[in-house]
Amino acid sequence: MIANAVGGFGKFILESAEETGQFSFLVRSTIGWMTTYRIEWRQTLIQMVRVGVDSLPVTAMTAFFTGMVLALQTGASSKHFFNEPLFVGTVVSFSLVMELAPVMTAIVVAGRAGAAIAAELGTMKVTEQIDALYTLGTDPIRYLVIPRFIAFMCVLPLLTVASDFTGIFGGYLVAHAKYQIPATVYWHDIVDQMEIRHFVHGFLKTFVFAAVVSLVSCFKGVTTRGGAEGVGNATTAAVVISMVLILVLDYFATAVLNAFGIT
Repeated sequence: MIANAVGGFGKFILESAEETGQFSFLVRSTIGWMTTYRIEWRQTLIQMVRVGVDSLPVTAMTAFFTGMVLALQTGASSKHFFNEPLFVGTVVSFSLVMELAPVMTAIVVAGRAGAAIAAELGTMKVTEQIDALYTLGTDPIRYLVIPRFIAFMCVLPLLTVASDFTGIFGGYLVAHAKYQIPATVYWHDIVDQMEIRHFVHGFLKTFVFAAVVSLVSCFKGVTTRGGAEGVGNATTAAVVISMVLILVLDYFATAVLNAFGIT
């Protein structure tokens, strides 16, 4: 019993170490290929459309309703304590721009585009299409991974900016319809309190999230084993790992940005 437990733990450690090494090799190869400027720009544009344009309706709707909920809760709380719906625009804008929009947009994109990438590359792996690329003299990392990595790095920040605006607009609709807050008061709250550094705080995080989601999804895809079942497992693992890392790295990114005064 104890021997089996120790053996299982040792196997888990070895498999984790192997995956970490393979992931490090993928990151190093990606950076190495990018520095040689041999980039498949046509594939990159295709991936930007898939990741960005196709994800925009989902991320915008998520941010829109998040802003509405924030306005509803902020107005109710401030009425309870102050008997007036105060600072609704300020709370909605700060919450969205600095935290919720970057994190929620990254999670939604990981669940949609990240899963699609892992499934696509996983299918190519189990059907030996990736091995065929090696036979044809094409490096799969240059042809498959780098276009998706660049697409995420370019598109996720733009999706986050769109989420900022749609979320704040959703908050305005609730503030005006539910609490009769004039438009000038709501928008002046935002303009008077928010500074460029608050926007930069959330914007910089998106590059960290983009790198994590793209690399994890590609890694799980190109290392898929076990046929159709393996593709399903790789897709699930890519989404779960990406979401957990987004939340974990959000804390550390916030701590670093605060240390540099970007808060």
